[in-house]
Amino acid sequence: MPAHKGWLPREGFSSEVLGSLIKKTLLNPALTLPLVLLARYTKQGQNLSILHETAFSRLQIALALGLIRYANNYLSQKALDNFKSDKYIWSQEVVLVTGGAGGIGGAIVRMLAEKGIKVVVLDVIPMTYEATANVHYFKCDITDSATVASVAAEIRRTVGNPTILVLNAGVARGKSILEATEKDVRFTFDVNSIAHYILAKEFLPSLIARDHGMVVTVASIAAFITVPRMVDYSASKAAAMCFHEGLGAELATLYNAPKVRTVIVNQGYTKTPLFQGYTNSSSFMVPSLEVDTVAEGIVNQILSGHSGQLIMPGFTNMLTYLRGFPHWFQRRTRHDGVSIMAKWHGRQVIDVEKEYGVKKDISASTVLVDKED
Repeated sequence: MPAHKGWLPREGFSSEVLGSLIKKTLLNPALTLPLVLLARYTKQGQNLSILHETAFSRLQIALALGLIRYANNYLSQKALDNFKSDKYIWSQEVVLVTGGAGGIGGAIVRMLAEKGIKVVVLDVIPMTYEATANVHYFKCDITDSATVASVAAEIRRTVGNPTILVLNAGVARGKSILEATEKDVRFTFDVNSIAHYILAKEFLPSLIARDHGMVVTVASIAAFITVPRMVDYSASKAAAMCFHEGLGAELATLYNAPKVRTVIVNQGYTKTPLFQGYTNSSSFMVPSLEVDTVAEGIVNQILSGHSGQLIMPGFTNMLTYLRGFPHWFQRRTRHDGVSIMAKWHGRQVIDVEKEYGVKKDISASTVLVDKED
Protein backbone atom coordinates (compact mmCIF):
# COMPACT_ATOMS: atom_id res chain seq x y z
CA MET A 1 0.00 0.00 0.00
CA PRO A 2 2.13 2.92 -1.23
CA ALA A 3 1.95 6.27 0.56
CA HIS A 4 -0.20 8.92 -1.08
CA LYS A 5 1.73 11.31 -3.30
CA GLY A 6 0.61 14.49 -4.97
CA TRP A 7 -0.26 18.09 -4.20
CA LEU A 8 -3.90 17.39 -3.45
CA PRO A 9 -4.93 14.93 -0.72
CA ARG A 10 -7.04 11.86 -1.49
CA GLU A 11 -10.15 13.86 -0.63
CA GLY A 12 -9.48 16.49 -3.31
CA PHE A 13 -9.55 20.28 -2.92
CA SER A 14 -11.00 21.39 0.42
CA SER A 15 -10.27 23.57 3.44
CA GLU A 16 -7.50 21.09 4.30
CA VAL A 17 -5.49 22.26 1.30
CA LEU A 18 -5.87 25.93 2.24
CA GLY A 19 -4.99 25.26 5.87
CA SER A 20 -1.91 23.29 4.90
CA LEU A 21 -0.83 26.05 2.50
CA ILE A 22 -1.12 28.72 5.20
CA LYS A 23 0.93 26.63 7.64
CA LYS A 24 3.64 26.05 5.04
CA THR A 25 3.85 29.70 3.99
CA LEU A 26 2.51 32.50 6.20
CA LEU A 27 2.98 30.56 9.46
CA ASN A 28 6.31 29.05 8.47
CA PRO A 29 9.22 30.93 10.14
CA ALA A 30 11.65 29.27 7.72
CA LEU A 31 10.09 31.45 5.00
CA THR A 32 9.04 34.58 6.86
CA LEU A 33 12.18 35.06 8.98
CA PRO A 34 14.57 35.43 5.98
CA LEU A 35 12.16 37.94 4.40
CA VAL A 36 12.05 40.04 7.59
CA LEU A 37 15.84 39.93 7.91
CA LEU A 38 16.28 41.00 4.28
CA ALA A 39 13.84 43.85 4.84
CA ARG A 40 15.74 45.03 7.89
CA TYR A 41 19.37 44.56 6.91
CA THR A 42 19.60 45.12 3.14
CA LYS A 43 19.26 48.46 1.43
CA GLN A 44 16.79 47.24 -1.16
CA GLY A 45 14.79 45.49 1.53
CA GLN A 46 14.66 48.61 3.67
CA ASN A 47 13.44 50.63 0.70
CA LEU A 48 10.72 48.10 -0.06
CA SER A 49 9.60 47.92 3.59
CA ILE A 50 9.21 51.72 3.63
CA LEU A 51 7.26 51.73 0.35
CA HIS A 52 5.07 48.83 1.50
CA GLU A 53 4.78 49.55 5.19
CA THR A 54 1.45 47.74 5.65
CA ALA A 55 2.69 44.60 3.89
CA PHE A 56 5.88 44.59 5.98
CA SER A 57 3.88 45.00 9.18
CA ARG A 58 1.73 42.01 8.28
CA LEU A 59 4.84 39.99 7.42
CA GLN A 60 6.17 40.70 10.92
CA ILE A 61 2.88 39.61 12.45
CA ALA A 62 2.99 36.40 10.40
CA LEU A 63 6.54 35.76 11.64
CA ALA A 64 5.50 36.32 15.26
CA LEU A 65 2.52 33.99 14.94
CA GLY A 66 4.68 31.38 13.24
CA LEU A 67 7.30 31.51 16.00
CA ILE A 68 4.61 31.28 18.68
CA ARG A 69 3.07 28.31 16.89
CA TYR A 70 6.47 26.60 16.56
CA ALA A 71 7.34 27.17 20.25
CA ASN A 72 3.90 26.03 21.39
CA ASN A 73 4.10 22.84 19.33
CA TYR A 74 7.60 22.13 20.62
CA LEU A 75 6.64 22.57 24.28
CA SER A 76 3.40 20.63 23.82
CA GLN A 77 5.24 17.67 22.31
CA LYS A 78 7.79 17.67 25.11
CA ALA A 79 5.00 17.76 27.70
CA LEU A 80 3.06 14.97 25.97
CA ASP A 81 6.20 12.82 26.11
CA ASN A 82 6.75 13.77 29.78
CA PHE A 83 10.07 15.27 28.68
CA LYS A 84 11.38 11.71 28.24
CA SER A 85 12.95 10.29 25.08
CA ASP A 86 12.58 6.68 24.00
CA LYS A 87 13.70 4.48 21.15
CA TYR A 88 11.61 2.05 19.11
CA ILE A 89 13.22 -0.92 17.36
CA TRP A 90 10.52 -1.84 14.88
CA SER A 91 11.85 -5.31 14.19
CA GLN A 92 11.19 -6.08 17.86
CA GLU A 93 7.88 -4.27 18.41
CA VAL A 94 4.51 -6.04 18.34
CA VAL A 95 1.46 -3.95 17.42
CA LEU A 96 -1.99 -5.15 18.48
CA VAL A 97 -4.94 -3.71 16.53
CA THR A 98 -8.55 -4.27 17.57
CA GLY A 99 -11.05 -4.27 14.74
CA GLY A 100 -8.14 -4.94 12.38
CA ALA A 101 -9.94 -7.33 10.04
CA GLY A 102 -11.18 -4.49 7.83
CA GLY A 103 -11.94 -0.78 7.61
CA ILE A 104 -9.53 1.69 9.21
CA GLY A 105 -8.04 -1.04 11.37
CA GLY A 106 -7.38 -3.24 8.35
CA ALA A 107 -5.60 -0.41 6.54
CA ILE A 108 -3.46 0.24 9.64
CA VAL A 109 -2.52 -3.45 9.79
CA ARG A 110 -1.55 -3.59 6.11
CA MET A 111 0.55 -0.42 6.29
CA LEU A 112 2.43 -1.64 9.36
CA ALA A 113 2.88 -5.14 7.95
CA GLU A 114 4.36 -3.74 4.75
CA LYS A 115 7.09 -2.17 6.87
CA GLY A 116 7.98 -5.58 8.29
CA ILE A 117 6.38 -4.90 11.69
CA LYS A 118 4.75 -7.80 13.53
CA VAL A 119 1.00 -7.18 13.93
CA VAL A 120 -1.70 -8.93 15.97
CA VAL A 121 -5.34 -8.53 14.91
CA LEU A 122 -8.28 -8.95 17.28
CA ASP A 123 -11.72 -9.00 15.65
CA VAL A 124 -15.04 -10.84 15.68
CA ILE A 125 -15.24 -11.01 11.89
CA PRO A 126 -12.90 -12.91 9.56
CA MET A 127 -10.10 -11.07 7.78
CA THR A 128 -11.40 -9.18 4.74
CA TYR A 129 -8.02 -9.04 3.02
CA GLU A 130 -5.09 -11.35 2.42
CA ALA A 131 -2.58 -10.86 5.22
CA THR A 132 1.16 -11.41 5.14
CA ALA A 133 3.04 -13.86 7.37
CA ASN A 134 3.81 -11.19 9.99
CA VAL A 135 0.09 -10.64 10.67
CA HIS A 136 -1.46 -12.86 13.34
CA TYR A 137 -5.26 -13.01 13.52
CA PHE A 138 -7.24 -14.00 16.61
CA LYS A 139 -11.00 -14.13 16.67
CA CYS A 140 -11.96 -12.38 19.87
CA ASP A 141 -14.94 -10.70 21.54
CA ILE A 142 -13.16 -7.77 23.17
CA THR A 143 -16.18 -6.99 25.34
CA ASP A 144 -15.80 -10.24 27.28
CA SER A 145 -13.01 -10.22 29.88
CA ALA A 146 -12.69 -14.01 30.05
CA THR A 147 -12.34 -14.28 26.30
CA VAL A 148 -9.77 -11.47 26.20
CA ALA A 149 -7.77 -13.11 29.01
CA SER A 150 -7.68 -16.43 27.16
CA VAL A 151 -6.71 -14.85 23.82
CA ALA A 152 -4.10 -12.64 25.52
CA ALA A 153 -2.43 -15.72 26.99
CA GLU A 154 -2.33 -17.30 23.54
CA ILE A 155 -0.86 -14.13 22.03
CA ARG A 156 1.87 -13.95 24.65
CA ARG A 157 2.66 -17.65 24.11
CA THR A 158 2.77 -17.63 20.30
CA VAL A 159 3.66 -14.06 19.30
CA GLY A 160 4.97 -12.22 22.34
CA ASN A 161 3.91 -9.28 24.49
CA PRO A 162 2.37 -6.50 22.39
CA THR A 163 4.23 -3.22 22.87
CA ILE A 164 1.75 -1.02 21.01
CA LEU A 165 -2.03 -1.21 21.48
CA VAL A 166 -4.28 0.34 18.84
CA LEU A 167 -7.78 0.47 20.33
CA ASN A 168 -9.59 0.89 17.05
CA ALA A 169 -12.69 -1.34 17.14
CA GLY A 170 -15.91 0.65 17.10
CA VAL A 171 -19.64 0.25 16.53
CA ALA A 172 -22.60 2.55 15.90
CA ARG A 173 -26.32 1.83 16.09
CA GLY A 174 -27.74 5.03 14.60
CA LYS A 175 -30.83 5.21 16.82
CA SER A 176 -32.40 7.98 18.84
CA ILE A 177 -32.48 7.81 22.64
CA LEU A 178 -36.02 6.38 22.69
CA GLU A 179 -35.46 4.05 19.72
CA ALA A 180 -32.33 2.46 21.17
CA THR A 181 -32.80 -0.60 23.33
CA GLU A 182 -30.78 -1.29 26.44
CA LYS A 183 -28.77 -3.82 24.42
CA ASP A 184 -28.03 -1.18 21.76
CA VAL A 185 -26.63 1.24 24.31
CA ARG A 186 -24.68 -1.33 26.32
CA PHE A 187 -23.20 -2.85 23.17
CA THR A 188 -22.06 0.58 21.96
CA PHE A 189 -20.38 1.41 25.25
CA ASP A 190 -18.93 -2.08 25.70
CA VAL A 191 -17.11 -1.96 22.35
CA ASN A 192 -16.28 1.74 22.11
CA SER A 193 -15.09 2.40 25.65
CA ILE A 194 -15.38 -0.38 28.27
CA ALA A 195 -13.34 -2.79 26.13
CA HIS A 196 -10.42 -0.35 26.46
CA TYR A 197 -10.29 -1.07 30.19
CA ILE A 198 -10.49 -4.83 29.62
CA LEU A 199 -7.63 -4.73 27.11
CA ALA A 200 -5.58 -2.42 29.32
CA LYS A 201 -5.87 -4.89 32.21
CA GLU A 202 -4.32 -7.60 30.04
CA PHE A 203 -1.65 -5.78 28.08
CA LEU A 204 -0.74 -2.58 29.94
CA PRO A 205 1.27 -4.23 32.77
CA SER A 206 4.00 -5.40 30.36
CA LEU A 207 4.30 -1.87 28.92
CA ILE A 208 4.58 -0.44 32.43
CA ALA A 209 7.17 -3.03 33.46
CA ARG A 210 9.40 -2.02 30.54
CA ASP A 211 8.43 1.67 30.62
CA HIS A 212 8.11 1.38 26.87
CA GLY A 213 5.27 1.20 24.40
CA MET A 214 2.23 3.07 23.18
CA VAL A 215 -1.55 3.06 23.54
CA VAL A 216 -3.49 4.54 20.62
CA THR A 217 -7.16 5.27 21.28
CA VAL A 218 -9.27 5.82 18.18
CA ALA A 219 -12.15 8.05 19.26
CA SER A 220 -13.94 10.45 16.89
CA ILE A 221 -14.82 14.11 16.45
CA ALA A 222 -18.16 12.88 17.81
CA ALA A 223 -16.42 13.06 21.21
CA PHE A 224 -16.63 16.87 20.83
CA ILE A 225 -20.19 17.16 19.55
CA THR A 226 -23.28 14.98 19.39
CA VAL A 227 -26.21 15.14 17.00
CA PRO A 228 -29.58 13.33 16.85
CA ARG A 229 -29.31 9.54 16.48
CA MET A 230 -25.67 9.58 17.62
CA VAL A 231 -26.04 10.27 21.34
CA ASP A 232 -24.85 6.87 22.57
CA TYR A 233 -22.04 6.79 20.02
CA SER A 234 -20.83 10.28 20.92
CA ALA A 235 -21.05 9.55 24.64
CA SER A 236 -19.02 6.36 24.22
CA LYS A 237 -16.37 8.19 22.22
CA ALA A 238 -16.20 10.96 24.82
CA ALA A 239 -15.68 8.20 27.39
CA ALA A 240 -12.87 6.78 25.24
CA MET A 241 -11.22 10.20 25.12
CA CYS A 242 -11.41 10.47 28.91
CA PHE A 243 -9.84 7.01 29.13
CA HIS A 244 -6.94 8.27 27.01
CA GLU A 245 -6.47 11.43 29.08
CA GLY A 246 -6.65 9.60 32.41
CA LEU A 247 -4.35 6.84 31.19
CA GLY A 248 -1.65 9.34 30.30
CA ALA A 249 -1.90 10.93 33.74
CA GLU A 250 -1.81 7.61 35.58
CA LEU A 251 1.16 6.30 33.60
CA ALA A 252 3.17 9.36 34.66
CA THR A 253 2.00 9.66 38.26
CA LEU A 254 0.88 6.25 39.53
CA TYR A 255 2.73 3.63 37.49
CA ASN A 256 6.16 5.25 37.05
CA ALA A 257 6.02 4.67 33.29
CA PRO A 258 6.45 8.15 31.77
CA LYS A 259 7.90 6.75 28.53
CA VAL A 260 4.75 4.83 27.61
CA ARG A 261 3.18 6.97 24.91
CA THR A 262 -0.51 7.76 24.56
CA VAL A 263 -2.22 8.88 21.35
CA ILE A 264 -5.81 9.99 20.79
CA VAL A 265 -7.38 10.05 17.33
CA ASN A 266 -10.38 12.29 16.65
CA GLN A 267 -11.27 11.61 13.04
CA GLY A 268 -14.27 12.94 11.15
CA TYR A 269 -16.63 11.02 8.91
CA THR A 270 -14.65 8.29 7.19
CA LYS A 271 -15.90 6.23 4.26
CA THR A 272 -16.17 2.87 6.00
CA PRO A 273 -19.01 0.30 5.89
CA LEU A 274 -19.90 1.33 9.46
CA PHE A 275 -21.08 4.76 8.29
CA GLN A 276 -22.85 4.00 5.04
CA GLY A 277 -25.64 6.50 4.44
CA TYR A 278 -24.03 9.20 6.60
CA THR A 279 -24.82 12.65 5.21
CA ASN A 280 -21.96 15.14 5.04
CA SER A 281 -23.51 18.60 4.87
CA SER A 282 -20.21 20.52 4.65
CA SER A 283 -17.89 18.64 2.33
CA PHE A 284 -15.57 21.59 1.68
CA MET A 285 -14.91 22.64 5.27
CA VAL A 286 -15.12 19.09 6.66
CA PRO A 287 -14.31 16.71 3.79
CA SER A 288 -15.28 13.05 3.98
CA LEU A 289 -12.10 11.15 4.77
CA GLU A 290 -10.76 8.17 2.88
CA VAL A 291 -9.90 5.13 4.99
CA ASP A 292 -6.25 5.23 3.91
CA THR A 293 -5.95 8.89 4.92
CA VAL A 294 -6.94 8.15 8.50
CA ALA A 295 -4.88 4.95 8.64
CA GLU A 296 -1.82 6.71 7.23
CA GLY A 297 -2.09 9.46 9.83
CA ILE A 298 -2.30 6.90 12.64
CA VAL A 299 0.59 4.83 11.28
CA ASN A 300 2.80 7.91 10.89
CA GLN A 301 2.04 8.89 14.48
CA ILE A 302 2.92 5.39 15.70
CA LEU A 303 6.18 5.39 13.76
CA SER A 304 7.10 8.79 15.23
CA GLY A 305 7.34 7.16 18.67
CA HIS A 306 5.66 10.17 20.29
CA SER A 307 2.45 10.83 22.17
CA GLY A 308 -0.03 13.07 20.42
CA GLN A 309 -3.49 13.92 19.20
CA LEU A 310 -4.67 13.55 15.62
CA ILE A 311 -7.68 15.66 14.67
CA MET A 312 -8.78 15.04 11.09
CA PRO A 313 -9.75 16.97 9.05
CA GLY A 314 -7.93 19.99 10.41
CA PHE A 315 -10.93 22.36 10.43
CA THR A 316 -12.62 20.18 13.07
CA ASN A 317 -10.09 21.54 15.55
CA MET A 318 -12.72 24.26 15.96
CA LEU A 319 -15.03 21.72 17.58
CA THR A 320 -12.68 21.46 20.55
CA TYR A 321 -13.77 25.00 21.48
CA LEU A 322 -17.50 24.34 21.00
CA ARG A 323 -18.37 24.11 24.69
CA GLY A 324 -16.93 27.59 25.20
CA PHE A 325 -19.11 29.12 22.50
CA PRO A 326 -22.43 30.85 23.28
CA HIS A 327 -25.30 28.44 23.91
CA TRP A 328 -27.30 29.76 20.96
CA PHE A 329 -24.44 28.68 18.70
CA GLN A 330 -23.97 25.30 20.39
CA ARG A 331 -27.66 24.41 20.18
CA ARG A 332 -27.95 25.48 16.55
CA THR A 333 -24.92 23.35 15.65
CA ARG A 334 -26.41 20.27 17.31
CA HIS A 335 -29.87 20.88 15.87
CA ASP A 336 -28.48 21.38 12.35
CA GLY A 337 -27.00 17.89 12.61
CA VAL A 338 -30.44 16.22 12.56
CA SER A 339 -30.01 15.26 8.90
CA ILE A 340 -26.58 13.66 9.32
CA MET A 341 -27.82 10.22 10.41
CA ALA A 342 -31.27 10.34 8.79
CA LYS A 343 -30.30 7.92 5.99
CA TRP A 344 -27.61 6.01 7.85
CA HIS A 345 -27.51 2.24 7.29
CA GLY A 346 -24.09 1.23 8.54
CA ARG A 347 -22.88 -2.35 8.61
CA GLN A 348 -23.63 -4.37 11.74
CA VAL A 349 -21.35 -7.31 12.49
CA ILE A 350 -23.79 -9.03 14.85
CA ASP A 351 -27.53 -9.08 15.51
CA VAL A 352 -27.47 -7.24 18.82
CA GLU A 353 -30.96 -8.23 19.96
CA LYS A 354 -30.40 -11.92 19.28
CA GLU A 355 -26.69 -12.39 19.92
CA TYR A 356 -25.70 -9.85 22.56
CA GLY A 357 -26.49 -10.40 26.23
CA VAL A 358 -27.02 -7.46 28.54
CA LYS A 359 -25.82 -9.41 31.57
CA LYS A 360 -23.08 -11.92 30.90
CA ASP A 361 -22.20 -14.98 32.91
CA ILE A 362 -18.44 -14.65 32.66
CA SER A 363 -17.85 -18.11 34.06
CA ALA A 364 -19.91 -19.63 31.23
CA SER A 365 -18.55 -17.48 28.42
CA THR A 366 -17.24 -19.20 25.33
CA VAL A 367 -13.64 -18.58 24.38
CA LEU A 368 -13.22 -17.99 20.65
CA VAL A 369 -9.66 -18.25 19.43
CA ASP A 370 -8.68 -18.71 15.82
CA LYS A 371 -5.06 -17.99 14.91
CA GLU A 372 -3.83 -17.67 11.37
CA ASP A 373 -0.32 -16.74 10.30
